[in-house]
Amino acid sequence: MTWTKLLARKDVQKHRTSKSELDSMRALIARDLADASIDGLSADRSFATAYNAALQAAHMAIVCGGYRVTSKTGHHKLSFEGIRLVFGRGADKYADYFETCRRKRNTIDYTHSQVTTETEAKEILAKAAEFYKFVEAWITTTHPTLKK
Repeated sequence: MTWTKLLARKDVQKHRTSKSELDSMRALIARDLADASIDGLSADRSFATAYNAALQAAHMAIVCGGYRVTSKTGHHKLSFEGIRLVFGRGADKYADYFETCRRKRNTIDYTHSQVTTETEAKEILAKAAEFYKFVEAWITTTHPTLKK
């Protein structure tokens, strides 16, 4: 997959981001990471909320790379594949992990309850926070005018 192919298929659009746009995404990520940590929240809801934080972090990286994923079927999958284009091989562990989580999140949101365990919910929360820090470090290094 390349950005050129994704543009041709209209899966992405060229996009120029701003610090304001990123700050809005940062606020969503902070909210979702905090909400996913709430004691008493079901494991399913904690999992799905942490997943959303990771998805927003992926979007941050993609917009910094000069693109925006279009809203259509498969855009979550494409977002996590897109981080491979932004970061190269350094993103493989995140892309693979969050792709697995994407499928589980679909089940949680659309078909079944009590799908995930507390352990899985805590794991994705930790991975989402780790990935967000990875994205922010990359932004600081490669796009310093857009840093936090």
